[in-house]
Amino acid sequence: MDTEDEWLTLLQTAALMRMTKPAIAQLRYRGVGPTFYRLSAKTIVYKRSEVLAWMESRACTRTDDVLSLR
Repeated sequence: MDTEDEWLTLLQTAALMRMTKPAIAQLRYRGVGPTFYRLSAKTIVYKRSEVLAWMESRACTRTDDVLSLR
């Protein structure tokens, strides 16, 4: 399996993003985080390639760049 297409648990996603699980939950709630897949009421997974793409989309070129959280 290509690691880019690997499915990640919430804990693995949090480690990859260097964020806490509650912070990622807040991104999901607000609809501004990476695409996620709800397999059941309590099971959420992410595709590694989509998380990496979302992280790349957050790139800034200046320290005063303000990220749009829309």
